[in-house]
Amino acid sequence: MKQYFKDTWDGIWTVLIGMKITFKHLFTPAVTIQYPDVKVKLPDRVRNRLYVNIDDCIGCDQCSRACPVSCIEIETVKGVPGEDLGTTSNGKKKALWVTKFNIDFAKCCYCQLCVFPCPTECIYMTDIYEFSEYDRNNFVYNFSALTKEEINQKKTNFEKFQAEKEAQKAAAAAKPKTDTPPAAPN
Repeated sequence: MKQYFKDTWDGIWTVLIGMKITFKHLFTPAVTIQYPDVKVKLPDRVRNRLYVNIDDCIGCDQCSRACPVSCIEIETVKGVPGEDLGTTSNGKKKALWVTKFNIDFAKCCYCQLCVFPCPTECIYMTDIYEFSEYDRNNFVYNFSALTKEEINQKKTNFEKFQAEKEAQKAAAAAKPKTDTPPAAPN
């Protein structure tokens, strides 16, 4: 009988200790963040989604070469003479049309190695950290500002320019030289 009362008292004592902790936390303010409505402030230098300011991109391909997982694809077309491609925000004149600038975030390891070699600082990490998708193909982000028609036009213009340049070279090579000095008398 004595053991029965001791076991009963131990059970009640254990419940009281547990309830002490419960009552202590019942009257303290909550630290739970209501996530979709309230977001945590991120620390500086946090690595999240990449963003490319395509107006500042000169198509140098430095970021793509620095990427350890090859998630960045860049294609460019040279501008023809007389065509104004614009300048970057730091005053550097553009020489290439960026026809394709894709980043596959399903492959990206968020290492930030692509950010540092960029000479115009057009690629950088943002504070956006939530971007789930149901389809893996939706993780490929296209940052190019040109439409398919504009891309085809730029490629065609460059091909025409190259053809004209080759034709001028061929015409110059086929032209006989008339400026040869007269032969010296023997």
